Amino acid sequence: MSVWRGLVGQEAAVATLQRAVAGDMTHAWLLTGPPGSGRSNAAMAFAAALQCADGGCGECQACHTALQGSHRDVSITRTELLSIGVSGMRDLVLRAALRPSGDRWQVMIVEDADRLTEQAGDALLKALEEPPPRTVWILCAPSVEDVLPTIRSRTRHVVLATPSAQAVTDFLVGLGVDRARAAYAARASQGHIGRAKA
Repeated sequence: MSVWRGLVGQEAAVATLQRAVAGDMTHAWLLTGPPGSGRSNAAMAFAAALQCADGGCGECQACHTALQGSHRDVSITRTELLSIGVSGMRDLVLRAALRPSGDRWQVMIVEDADRLTEQAGDALLKALEEPPPRTVWILCAPSVEDVLPTIRSRTRHVVLATPSAQAVTDFLVGLGVDRARAAYAARASQGHIGRAKA
């Protein structure tokens, strides 16, 4: 059981993130993909793998707490508002400057990097230009064009694709759903994993 098991149809992206966990690391990542492709799930799985001594076993305490959003060295920023303002980003940048409490990484996930105001983007840019050691930023957005050019130029880009209907069907069958019903849900959801599960 691995932290990557829920990333349906994202083999290329998972391979890139696994290589990073194994040592091909950089301080800032940009995960892009259409709605339902699993950007947030990929960010959480990546954070868990970075905290895990075994690279994302899915069984240990570090994996469980990171995937649940309760790991002390994983900060998640998401918003229901139209934008992420500068004050929230400054608080996140200050937290990113702290040393991780464990011996792994301080992971900062921004799920809606496309919603950063210009001032919030400037605050984040300073943190990306002078990254503290052992801190990793994981930004999520629908497309690379949705992120400020100054920020995207300082990140490593990973593209997530819309999963195929077959991949979604197989995933749902693995959850115990009847194959015919899973196939119908996969087609109806058009590759959106959350909708297919619902």
